Amino acid sequence: MPGMWWVVGLVAAVVLVSVYLTWTAARVDRLHARVGSAARALDAHLLRRAAAAAVLAEDRYSVELYAAARIALDAEGDEREAAENDLTRQLRRTPLDPDHPAAEAVIAASRRLALARQVHTDLVRDALSLRRRPLVRLLRMARKHEAPRYFDIDDPTLNTRPGLSVG
Repeated sequence: MPGMWWVVGLVAAVVLVSVYLTWTAARVDRLHARVGSAARALDAHLLRRAAAAAVLAEDRYSVELYAAARIALDAEGDEREAAENDLTRQLRRTPLDPDHPAAEAVIAASRRLALARQVHTDLVRDALSLRRRPLVRLLRMARKHEAPRYFDIDDPTLNTRPGLSVG
């Protein structure tokens, strides 16, 4: 019976390794699914902010702000980050009175966008870190998922004091 303990130990080790590998593969899948959800939420918040900025621009008859908002609404792919950064710069140049309904909508959308961007950035960082682990790379656990990308835009928080603008 002394040989039996080796078999039990070997089976226990194989079970532990299998459980760990299954858990790691599921973690990779879950994390990439969360990155996808965060990217969709970020996109929705970008669209809401651009739409609110367009309404504000129409209310104030600001051609530059309206143009930046329309470009941000229509931008796709690689030009999206530049369009959103331009919209942020235009919004910072615009004095925002928090008591005005259109400005209040832009301010609220910008705050939600900042939070969505931070969540997306954190999840992308975690997913890329997990993808770099030797075991994940060796067993190609992330091969069915596209490598996540950061969405690099300026901090969208805005100055909310009336009459002041940041240049």
